[in-house]
Amino acid sequence: MAEFYLWIKAAHLMAVIAWMAGLFYLPRLFVYHVDTAAGSAQSETFKVMERRLYKAIMVPAMIASWLLGLTLIGIIGLEGIWLWVKLTAVLGLTGFQGLLGRHVRLFAADRNAHSGRYFRIINEVPTLAMVLIVIMVIVKPF
Repeated sequence: MAEFYLWIKAAHLMAVIAWMAGLFYLPRLFVYHVDTAAGSAQSETFKVMERRLYKAIMVPAMIASWLLGLTLIGIIGLEGIWLWVKLTAVLGLTGFQGLLGRHVRLFAADRNAHSGRYFRIINEVPTLAMVLIVIMVIVKPF
């Protein structure tokens, strides 16, 4: 397995990029969706976009990120505090994705109760996690 380490690492990075793109974009869609009338053509379009982004891109990318990341851990081991900090942040992003999935379902049922401001604020969560993760992986301060 070690001979495939760099290929696994490359695939992991591609999956993470796809996952992060969804984590950045979906809350932004919610910001715009909030301002549309329930049942309008525009609202229905947002519902389709949100559902497809979540189910067709984000869920598979998250699963691939986890599987490939765990494979890398199987190769290199769980050494270093940096990896535990990274894993904690990734767990947080996984939970955040669950929250976004809940919002997808609420919008689909025309039951969103949050403002555009709320979605603008939560849109910063993946950015903060990404900064932490990149620092842990590249700098390895611990």
